[in-house]
Amino acid sequence: MIKETVTDTKTRMTKAFEDLRADLAGVRTGRASLSLFDHLRVDYYGNPTPLNQVATLGVPEANLLTVQPWDVSLLPAIDKVIRSSDLGLNPVNDGKLLRVPIPPLTEERRKELVKHVHKILENHRTAVRNIRRDANEQLKKLLKEKKISEDDEKRALEEIQKITDEFTEKLETLGKVKEREILELR
Repeated sequence: MIKETVTDTKTRMTKAFEDLRADLAGVRTGRASLSLFDHLRVDYYGNPTPLNQVATLGVPEANLLTVQPWDVSLLPAIDKVIRSSDLGLNPVNDGKLLRVPIPPLTEERRKELVKHVHKILENHRTAVRNIRRDANEQLKKLLKEKKISEDDEKRALEEIQKITDEFTEKLETLGKVKEREILELR
């Protein structure tokens, strides 16, 4: 029973780490990256559809993204979605293709993005702590039901804490890398 609790905890914390990685990929760094559009949804016949499922996305240059919809009638909708997103981008529509220049980040915008990264990071730290709390409660419940001994519970709690520390460190490292990427001037 202890092994299942530890395995479940590791699995849930791994999911939290992967979720952080995905969230940080969507934060703009001044460099063109298709992951900027991962969270954008376009109204496609009444259904919010991911942008990459209605258009071909490309990175022809380090500071330019292209969006070529499979259905040209979607151009205005895609244009509107990109403009209204929190990315601060202004696409250029040539009738068949959207060119999305990635402007260099201002110092003020960099600081805002770093604050945003810290907020995302804190949400994931909280998630990891909540997972630890759930695991600890599960172990205490097993002890109360006399399914495990006090020594087993103590060892398991220590193992859960070690796993928590390991994942917290991973989250911090990922956050620092992203922060460095944002603050780096090109």
